[in-house]
Amino acid sequence: MAHVSDLSRQLARNAEAVCRYYLPAGHRDGRYWIAGDVHGAKGRSLYVRLKGPDHGKGAAGKWTDAATGEHGDLLDLIRAHCSHLALADTLAEARYFLSLPQPTTFEDSESVPQGSPKAALRLFAASGLIGATIAERYLRTRCISGIRAERWLRFHPRCWHRRSTDDPPDTPSAMPALIAAVTDEHGTVTGVQRTWLDPRDCTKARLVRPRRAMGNLLGNGVRFGAAGPVMVFGEGVETMLSLRMVLPRMSMIAGLSANHLAALSFPSVLRRLYVAREADTAGTMAFAALSERAGAGGVELLPLISRLDDLNSDLCTDGVETLARHLRPQLAPEDAASLP
Repeated sequence: MAHVSDLSRQLARNAEAVCRYYLPAGHRDGRYWIAGDVHGAKGRSLYVRLKGPDHGKGAAGKWTDAATGEHGDLLDLIRAHCSHLALADTLAEARYFLSLPQPTTFEDSESVPQGSPKAALRLFAASGLIGATIAERYLRTRCISGIRAERWLRFHPRCWHRRSTDDPPDTPSAMPALIAAVTDEHGTVTGVQRTWLDPRDCTKARLVRPRRAMGNLLGNGVRFGAAGPVMVFGEGVETMLSLRMVLPRMSMIAGLSANHLAALSFPSVLRRLYVAREADTAGTMAFAALSERAGAGGVELLPLISRLDDLNSDLCTDGVETLARHLRPQLAPEDAASLP
């Protein structure tokens, strides 16, 4: 869009002023402005080019944060600094900075209800690949690897978080997060789950609720692989990713809670369904609901029962080979043949 590129160029022509306004704790070092992060903390990992053309290769305003891998132009910097989800908000902020008149209409400025599927889609679109990020390292602490090809998993370095009264008082308003897209059977993103992470040790953030979901979740889930005649349903992204460590070619869907697991839609091609069954009351009720629906639809249903509290605990405690041995007698012979 022309007005976007025009604003980007105007910001580039005023790169140092932008940096002094949004990154006040930084400092000029030759042709660059040096700061700690997009929120203006002290440090040296983020650098912004101050001199150069207003667009193209070597343009002023291009920036990179070596600590997170984030990069972009000054519109991207303003978006990240302000934790905007909507492009309209970033453009309005840029116009304010440049003292330009606010437009009376804007094609992308319609209000997006908080927690709506559209807000979820915008967050997913604003997130990046998971490789070499805190999210990938978090999953490795859960003994899960080889996930870079999973199309519905992404990473957001500064995902907005609304602090609850029970969270620590110094809880930041934005933190790194693993973003898992919830989709329907057509691959349309209807929601997301955010798992906020502590960058100090790559574990879940010290929050009362380190996971939150938004969007249209009922009947939908986080999908791993295309729908097929044999699938696994289970509660939780880590549970399904643990199973994929031993059954990487089997299609799976993660429900975000026991209630969502019970309501997952059956793909029309489904003939045999494994359910990673949780031993608690909610898990038992979810399995019963799926069993009733499977029987009515002519779908064979088989439980997968963990040795410990869940399959991720099994994986972390026992390893891939032992988990595979534990699952083998629970699988149909033709499915067990694909185990390592």
